Parts: sequence; C-alpha cells; structure tokens
Amino acid sequence: MSYIKPKFRHPRLPTNKLGFTVADYDGAISTLCAGCGHDSISAAIRNACFQSAIPPHRIAKVSGIGCSSKMPTYFLGKSHGFNSVHGRMPSVATGASLANRDLTYIGVSGDGDTASIGMGQFIHLIRRNVNMTYIVANNGCYGLTKGQDSATADLGSVAKGGAVNPFDGIDLAALALLQGASFVARSFSGDKGQLEPLIRAAMAHKGFAFIDVVSPCVTFNNHVGSTKSYAETREHLDAMPLDFVPMREEITTQYAEGTTQAVTLHDGSAIHLKKADATYKANDRRAAMDVVQQAHADGRILTGLLYLDPDSQDLNQNLNLATRPLNELGKDELCPGSKVLKSINEGLR
Repeated sequence: MSYIKPKFRHPRLPTNKLGFTVADYDGAISTLCAGCGHDSISAAIRNACFQSAIPPHRIAKVSGIGCSSKMPTYFLGKSHGFNSVHGRMPSVATGASLANRDLTYIGVSGDGDTASIGMGQFIHLIRRNVNMTYIVANNGCYGLTKGQDSATADLGSVAKGGAVNPFDGIDLAALALLQGASFVARSFSGDKGQLEPLIRAAMAHKGFAFIDVVSPCVTFNNHVGSTKSYAETREHLDAMPLDFVPMREEITTQYAEGTTQAVTLHDGSAIHLKKADATYKANDRRAAMDVVQQAHADGRILTGLLYLDPDSQDLNQNLNLATRPLNELGKDELCPGSKVLKSINEGLR
C-alpha cells in the first residue's frame, strides 16, 4: 500500500502571495486512526503556512516520539524535517535555531513527549526563549502503547478500561505561563477557525510560542468519563475567537467596542482577540495565570490566546549571535586568527 498522495490537483486551486497552492504544503497520507484530532492539527499547520505565504523550504519541522511526533510526515513534505528521540526535540530545535535563524521552526510534540520524558528539556526551551512555534497535541493518554494515562490526564478522568486517574494532571499552558513563555495559547483540534490564526500568530512571534491543543484520541480516550473526548471538550469549551492580520493586509476586522484587544507583533502584523472577559488583558502574565486557574476550577477549558509579550527578545538576540546562518560564513569569519582570539580572551579577564 502506498502512502504517497497523488500529484494530480485541480488546475484552478487558489494560490497565495508566492504563487503556491495549498497542495504545495501537503505531506504524505496519514496513517493515524481515522478521526484522530492530530490530523486536524496537521491540516491547520498546513493551512496556516499557506495563508501566511511562507516558502515550504524555509520551514523546519522537528518532533520527538509518539503519535503526535509522526505528524510532520503528514504536512509540508517539501520542508526540512528532523524526528528526534523521545523527549529530546527541544535540544535539536535549539541547536538548529542557533545555527540558522532564517528558518521558521515548528516543533510538534505530545503530552508524553513533553510532560513526561521531555519535561526537563521543555522547561529550558521556555527559559531560553528559542524562536519557534511549539505545538503539543494533547490527548491525555499514550496512544502508541495502549492508552495508559499520561501526565496531562485530569484528576478523576476515566480510562477506557474503567480505571480512574488518581493524580492531578499537569497543565502545560499554566506551566508555560509560570516559566515565562512569551506566547501562550490553548486550542481544540476541532476548532480550525481558532487554531489556524493562532498558529499564524505564533509563527510571526519573535520568541518561544507555545500552543497546547486538546486533541482527542479516538481509539483510547474518546469515551464517557474521559475529560479529553470530543463530547467532553465541546461541552466545556470556553473559546476566545481571534483574527490574525498580516502586516501586508489592510486591517478591517471589527468587534463591538470594549470586547476586543489588538496586539501588534514585531513585523507589524496584528492579533485581534475577542475577549471572554471584558477585563482580560493578553499581555498581563499574572492575570492570564489567574484566568487559567479559575477556568480549571470551574471545569472550563479556556482556549485562545492566553498571553503574549510583544517585546520579547529571542535566544539569538539575547546571546548577540551572528545574524547569518553558520553555513554561509566563510573561513575568515569562522577562524579570524590568533590576534582576534587573544583580544576576546583579554576581554573576558
């Protein structure tokens, strides 16, 4: 059986600013379970890159291990990609970003890959503010190993076999806020109207952009009693709609007075956030943490842009590194000679 998509496409598919069709951002045919929320995330990433007119070859996809980490195969087949070992994607993303800041980095992970074996590396990725978009496909279980509860499974959630989870789940969005992430959002794989502009905004953000996406596992975690099933998520969803407006487009978005907040990013693009609470401010970290915790206490799943620091400095800026990719630097630039090295050493005394 072949998993390669046929090359035939309708001759009049719409094109973006670069002349690419959405088919130019496709990957291989998915081998995930039919109805898996992860496939909706893959489609949202593909559509976001198409709409933002990012050349596929200027995108680098990185992932770890798990159902979620298979996803990069299913979108952006003409981009760079690296599938790392379990929980170690942050190291690869950090190294790649430092070596070539000109690429757009998209990390795809899961609740096991991030909240268990990869937790330590995830925390340091946040504190270093690596310039990338980090998406967690969060289904609350280990889909590759028969559906055991993951570290993000909610207290009291019932597994498919009937066992009740006795532990509090790790809230990755709250953790990202606490550790100082400069862009934090949460969404639902079944809400592409919210997820796609969130991804576009995350890719335009300068610094670490984190999106926690509730993505139901149709095989092991989509039954009565699961807190991450399609039915349970839709019933408790508290969504904050938003629009992403690139710098090159005229801003025509309109909301009723007093219900929206506009945040301008480094490149001049803007995010228009329709707030669930008229007092909510997306650039107030403490307020965002309070809102997330209150939503959790109320049994609601708050989605949308939770926090954004429009003035963040990414890792390359903080370390004052070379602006050009390392593979473009010549011998004289990489090895300036003993006199330059001596002056550097003297400056460090």
